[in-house]
Amino acid sequence: MYKLMIVDDSNIIRNRIQRAYDSGNFMLVATATSGVQAIEKFNTHRPDVITMDLTMPQMDGLECIEKIIAIDPNVRILVVSALSDKSTGIEALSLGASGFLCKPFSEEDLVESLYELVQD
Repeated sequence: MYKLMIVDDSNIIRNRIQRAYDSGNFMLVATATSGVQAIEKFNTHRPDVITMDLTMPQMDGLECIEKIIAIDPNVRILVVSALSDKSTGIEALSLGASGFLCKPFSEEDLVESLYELVQD
């Protein structure tokens, strides 16, 4: 069972991810609406897997990824972003994210991306 944290400032996206993830393999331990909150909650709950939005207030996803990876290099981060801008996705991966999923996504896309993340 993998512990999952959802980080997105959009209520709609958080709800979509909550509905879509496979509760047989993932257990939702936290949701966060900003990078700052994500780091606090990461330290409390220590999720194995995180879905991460890139454009958020206070601290963007790239900075947040960098800080979380510094705490735990083994965490798997799936960037979920509307940015069709591939360079941002590549930057996120270079900072330690494990995968990239473009919004809008289907529930199947999300489940598949999460599975790929945890396959060793």
